[in-house]
Amino acid sequence: MKDDLNTKIIETHRDVRWICRTLEEMKETDADFEDRLRNLEGWRAERAGGDKRTGGIVAGVSGVAGALAAWLVQWLGVG
Repeated sequence: MKDDLNTKIIETHRDVRWICRTLEEMKETDADFEDRLRNLEGWRAERAGGDKRTGGIVAGVSGVAGALAAWLVQWLGVG
């Protein structure tokens, strides 16, 4: 009877150590995953910001070109 109890205690202790080790590995994996996710979010934000700046420049250039075209048509008296 006492041997059964000792065996159960030893097995339980081994299981608890395994569970703790597994939980620690899961925490490390989660931290790595979170770091990768944050890096990806930062990259997408930088890319979106670059796209917005480029879009704004293109819109500004298009506006200036349109204004010049309208002025040229008016100046030439076409239309």
